[in-house]
Amino acid sequence: MPEEDLSFLTEKVLEKELRNIHLKKSFRLALQRTLYLLLVVAAVVVIISVLFLPIIHISGASMSDTLEDGDLVVAINNHKFQTGDVVGFNFNNEVLIKRVIATAGDWVDLDVAGNVYVNGRLLDEPYVTEKSIGECNIILPYQVPDGKCFVLGDHRATSIDSRNRSVGCISVDAVVGRLLWRIWPFESIGKIQ
Repeated sequence: MPEEDLSFLTEKVLEKELRNIHLKKSFRLALQRTLYLLLVVAAVVVIISVLFLPIIHISGASMSDTLEDGDLVVAINNHKFQTGDVVGFNFNNEVLIKRVIATAGDWVDLDVAGNVYVNGRLLDEPYVTEKSIGECNIILPYQVPDGKCFVLGDHRATSIDSRNRSVGCISVDAVVGRLLWRIWPFESIGKIQ
């Protein structure tokens, strides 16, 4: 084979090798940028979920039938909630889920049938399927102290809540957030009432 043909083949091989090297560098650079982008997105999602929209795993039956054991819910992290809202709050290194019944200055009373009165008015509680006075060891009627709120579970017979001195009224500062949506199980996805 003439020397010219060999140099032409050598140039083609070198050209092909350079193209392969360039493609490998381009691929590595694209992969590296993609990984960095995914890490940044993951970090932003974690920060948002921790600071603004925490996801809470429901444990126990104190909020049945509204929420069931094993549900996953999204809360909004703020202290703006009203009577009737479902909130999560820190208690003994756990997040408990209960419904706000009364806020600072309100008077709460319960009768033997489990009916709840706030400031002398019977509460309409369509979310409670079985009324019960439950484990109540506070003196009724009870006035909610400043900076606190009175909370009850929807499953009144089993819930340990503000009716019991072991929990009592919760500090507004202890509230993790107001529960907005159930995101698991899929067949129950929706707004929390």
